[in-house]
Amino acid sequence: MIVVMNPESSPEQIEDVKSAVIKQGYTPRPVPGTQGQWIGIIGEKPIRGRRHFESLSGVKQVVEISSPFKLASREWRQQDTIISVGDARIGGDRVVFIAGPCSVENLEQTLSVAKIVQAAGASLLRGGAYKPRTSPYSFQGLGLEGLKILRQAGDATGLPIVTEVMDTETVGLVEEYADMLQVGSRNMQNFSLLKKVGKSKKPILLKRGLAATVQETLLAAEYILNAGNEKVVLCERGVRTVSDHTRFTLDVSAIPAIQRLSHLPVIVDPSHAAGKRQSVLPLALAGVAAGAQGVMVEVHPDPAKALSDGPQQLLPDDFQNLVEQVRKVALAIGRKA
Repeated sequence: MIVVMNPESSPEQIEDVKSAVIKQGYTPRPVPGTQGQWIGIIGEKPIRGRRHFESLSGVKQVVEISSPFKLASREWRQQDTIISVGDARIGGDRVVFIAGPCSVENLEQTLSVAKIVQAAGASLLRGGAYKPRTSPYSFQGLGLEGLKILRQAGDATGLPIVTEVMDTETVGLVEEYADMLQVGSRNMQNFSLLKKVGKSKKPILLKRGLAATVQETLLAAEYILNAGNEKVVLCERGVRTVSDHTRFTLDVSAIPAIQRLSHLPVIVDPSHAAGKRQSVLPLALAGVAAGAQGVMVEVHPDPAKALSDGPQQLLPDDFQNLVEQVRKVALAIGRKA
């Protein structure tokens, strides 16, 4: 529910409404972009007493939010949210590139890839220091050492870094080194982790779960927003279907669906959807054509020797070509890249 104040309402009247909200057992929240003239009412129990709020001095009207995800909805904020990560801006009519190795293996490999993707046009450097792997025998990442390597590579190239946080215990550690925290698809409904990163001051990249609906994805984002962190970027990375010609099925239809329902920016990860290098480019183009505001891909100088997901990682020349082709699509549909 949103209480819309009259433009000429006084600060005292606005405070009186907030006090009334608190007395009813709810939390008043400022609605972005309204200079305090709109007051959101958030609570764990159904919100009642609309007529009471309408009768308060200075109130113009009370608007119901029908969506189950309140803070992530277009009803809460009609304008697109643009998230700043260092010098990079994600959202609106921009298309940004996020690139780097699947796993941080050593400083030489990570720094080499960072320089390559920065020169080709990437705005952020990605890389896994902690790796959630299906098999316990697969490479699990370098942990703290990997975070330090990522930070060195980011500082050397000027690229903000995004890396995955896997559990509540390591959120603080990852925050020390990363500019953006990624919640992976397998953790999309790890509600304890969502609440924890919701307390972070760092932007959050939230990946859609392997079998999650659009509504479930937005409700996961709601956990983060409700905890106080309004800097959330959503990522479509493919869902599991009957198709076996790709690792996952990239649901490009989810991109405009989310943008219709939510103000949060949406990027696409064609690497994890494709599972095969040769399919990454066409999926990236499809995602941008569908409205994605960023493309995140994996790049490795020698994928055959990669410690994880070598078949889906692009070679440096492949990434350069992807950037050029995506820019053409973006310009063709009136976007900036």
